[in-house]
Amino acid sequence: MTTTTNGNDDAWRARPFAPAPGAPVCALEDVPDGGAREFRFGEGRDVFRLLVFRHGATVRGYVNFCPHFSLPLNTRPDHFLIYGDRIYCANHTAIFRIADGYCEDGPCTGSWLEKVPLAVQGAEVSIAR
Repeated sequence: MTTTTNGNDDAWRARPFAPAPGAPVCALEDVPDGGAREFRFGEGRDVFRLLVFRHGATVRGYVNFCPHFSLPLNTRPDHFLIYGDRIYCANHTAIFRIADGYCEDGPCTGSWLEKVPLAVQGAEVSIAR
């Protein structure tokens, strides 16, 4: 099933265990520059999986689920297929732009990753208010 949104909605807030605005996520240095990490909120089947990308002091956050079948983009913890400014879904090889979460190729072309707004204060990353 392919879900299509504009990439700018707040659908992520309705997910179980979605972190509240202002919730701490990690230290900036916990995410490798040019890479990504996953952070989990909650427990069980409905755990909220937050994918954080970092480029210098800039971070971007998305729910770590491919819109094709709601599977995570990675198959192993913190192992993401990142090539330049794109991330590939390890399950279906869909290609997403890191800058905005748009799927530009693969089974969910035209769909978006669910954006999660992040803020950087000093060396700490949190959910934006």
